[in-house]
Amino acid sequence: MKVTELVTSFAQPIVESFGCSLWDVEYVREGSERFLRLYIDKDGSVDIEDCEKIHRAVDPVLDEHDPISESYHFEVCSAGLERALKRPGDFARFMGSAITVKLYRPRNGLKEIPCVLRGYEEGKVTVEAGKETITFEKSEVALVRLRVEF
Repeated sequence: MKVTELVTSFAQPIVESFGCSLWDVEYVREGSERFLRLYIDKDGSVDIEDCEKIHRAVDPVLDEHDPISESYHFEVCSAGLERALKRPGDFARFMGSAITVKLYRPRNGLKEIPCVLRGYEEGKVTVEAGKETITFEKSEVALVRLRVEF
C-alpha cells in the first residue's frame, strides 16, 4: 500500500471527527526535504485552528503507524480556493466551475488554458474555452485546478 493510501486510511476518520473532510494526502520531495501534507476542507472555510487541531490529533497516530522510514515534515493545510481536481468525484462536484487546465505541451501556443469544466470521463477532461468545446486526453493534462474569478 502506498504511503498516501495508508495515511488516508487512518487520518480520514480523525479529520472527519473535527467536522472537516480530507481532500488529499500528498507525500513529496522538495529539494532535499520530504513533506507529508494533509489537505482538508469544510463547509464555510478552513482556518488555522482547524489545521492545528487536526495536526495535533493525527501526529501521534502517524508516530504509532510509522508509515515513512525517512525523515519528513508533516503539515496540515487548507485545500484552498484554487485546489487541484484529481478524482472523478472532484470533477463531478465542480462541474460547470471555472478551472485552469495545465498541459504538458502547448496547444495553440498555450500551456495553461482558463476555461469552464463541462465533462469528465475516464480521465478525459472536456472544457468550454470561449466559444470552443475542447476535450483533453488524460496524457495531455498535467494538472486541473479550480480558478477563482474576481
